[in-house]
Amino acid sequence: MVESVEEKRGYTIRTVRADDIDAIIKINRLTLPENYPYYFFVEHVRDWGEAFFVATVDGEVVGYIMPRIETGFSNLKSFIPLVRKGHVVSIAVLEGYRRKGIGKQLLTSSMEKMKQVYGAEEVYLEVRVSNYPAISLYEKLGYKKVKLLKHYYADGEDAYLMAAPL
Repeated sequence: MVESVEEKRGYTIRTVRADDIDAIIKINRLTLPENYPYYFFVEHVRDWGEAFFVATVDGEVVGYIMPRIETGFSNLKSFIPLVRKGHVVSIAVLEGYRRKGIGKQLLTSSMEKMKQVYGAEEVYLEVRVSNYPAISLYEKLGYKKVKLLKHYYADGEDAYLMAAPL
């Protein structure tokens, strides 16, 4: 896997490395109530690592996007039986680094690789209905609310399933 690096205003976006997993898990635990076991991160790095990115500031991982590629029914087109689609499983940026464009850059970098490397035709994600900043970002990047998922999260909160073409 060739490492992809892009430097922006004070931060760097690069493809994930296996030695990033501990830092990613720490960010996941600090920022999101949905946590995954260690092996889950390892599998995603191994299987979809070219679309899995981290953001770093001064060498420290401050954000990540963890995707996977699936084959299934389109979330956007009812007349197409099966499509390859990217699924944003988890995206998070540490509190002190938000509102700097990091989340947007992680998402656009990952979406690009989902299409180029893995042949995905569309991308989807689930987002808490109360997460207005994230919903706003996703809408700016072309995502549409496809459906409401009642009681999606463990705490009972609903989610929107949002999808965009690639």
